[in-house]
Order: sequence, then C-alpha cells, then structure tokens
Amino acid sequence: MKRKLITAALLLATMAATAVAMAAPAAPAPARMEPAALRQAAEQFLQVQTAGLPGKVTVSVGAVDPRLNLAPCPAPEAFLMPGARAWGKTTVGVRCAAPSPWTVYIQSQVSVLGSYVAAAVPLAQGQAIEAGQLAMMQGELTALPPGIATDKAQLIGRTSNLSISAGTPLRLDLVKAKPVVLQGQLVKLVSKGNGFSVSAEGKAAGSAADGQVVAVRTGNGQQISGIARPGGLVEVTF
Repeated sequence: MKRKLITAALLLATMAATAVAMAAPAAPAPARMEPAALRQAAEQFLQVQTAGLPGKVTVSVGAVDPRLNLAPCPAPEAFLMPGARAWGKTTVGVRCAAPSPWTVYIQSQVSVLGSYVAAAVPLAQGQAIEAGQLAMMQGELTALPPGIATDKAQLIGRTSNLSISAGTPLRLDLVKAKPVVLQGQLVKLVSKGNGFSVSAEGKAAGSAADGQVVAVRTGNGQQISGIARPGGLVEVTF
C-alpha cells in the first residue's frame, strides 16, 4: 500500500510539473529584421525614384536571403550606389544606422513601357528631319540605348549625323541642330546691358545652332563671343 501511495504521489507531481510547463509562456524568438520589411523599404524607395519617368513603370524587387539575421531597425534607409539609377536592372541598398548598423543589397528591376521616336523612313546623313519622317513606337524603354528621343519635337528641324534605316529608334546623339549662323556669314551683333542696347556688324568665326556660343570678328579686328539666334543675330550680354 505504501509503495502504491508513493507511485501515485510521483505521478501527481509529474502531471503538475507538465501542466506548469504547458501553462508557462513560450520563450520569444530572437528579434530580427524581417526580409519582407527589407523588400518593402526597397520597393517604396524605387517607387519614389521612378515617379517622374514617362510611361508605365513596374518595379520588381528581388528575394532576400531568409537566413539573414539582422537586428531590428526602426528606420531602415534605402539608397542607390553612386552612379547607379532606378532604371532597368539595378541594385538597391538598405542600411540601418542605429541601434545596430548593417547594410544589405537587393537586386531589383525597373521596367518602363512607354513611347519613343523611330525613323518612319530612311534618313540620309545631313538630312533635315521633318515630322512626317518620324513615327511613335511603344516599347520597353529600359531595353533601348541611352538617350532615346521620346518626343518628335526633340528631333524636328535637326539633321542626322549619319544614314539611318527605317524603324531605327532615334537617339538624341544621332542628330544635331541646324545652324542658324554659318562660318564666314555676316551677322548682326546686338549688345544688351543695363539700360542700353547697341548693334554692330561682324563676321562669324564659326557655325552655331540656336542658343550656342559663337565667336564674331568685328570690322576693327576685335573678337566677341555671343549667343547665336535665328536671322543672323548674335546676342552679347554685358
């Protein structure tokens, strides 16, 4: 009988200990910065950076290694590396300054579906470009070369630097503005200052498009630089 009482007491003690253990709250898991929060910081940053881009912008943020064990950060800061931009394939950094400094990098993609200008017909080198020679196309802008024209007005009246086949996307560096002042041309110098305006004649020492600087040699041999304007005018401001 005594042995049965001892066994029963031990059983009750074991059950009580088990009940206490089950009732006790589980130990909290070590706090860390969640990968989802890192991706969210990167995505929000890219949304802001791409707000002014033409066309339909799509931002895709890559996966974050779930094994990362970063300390929680109350204010994570996303950034781009020097020289990088929110365009095409890019890398976004996310860093924490306090309480525990850390930095991670996340591969991302910015896609921009928009309009660009292409040659509707073959363009000869030196040919002045007209509106009817241009066509608006739709495509992934980040997959095209840098400097693609997105408005016909950027090209109309300019001349091609080389022969261009029909259908070619037009870059701004493929064209140049038509000169409004030609080398050796007799031009009118207009000098403007505070409360006065003086005009004189001279000969252009070079060619220049509207808004470009051109040197002009006057009748007395003096060389003056000014801004070329249509109609053979060169503006000089003092």
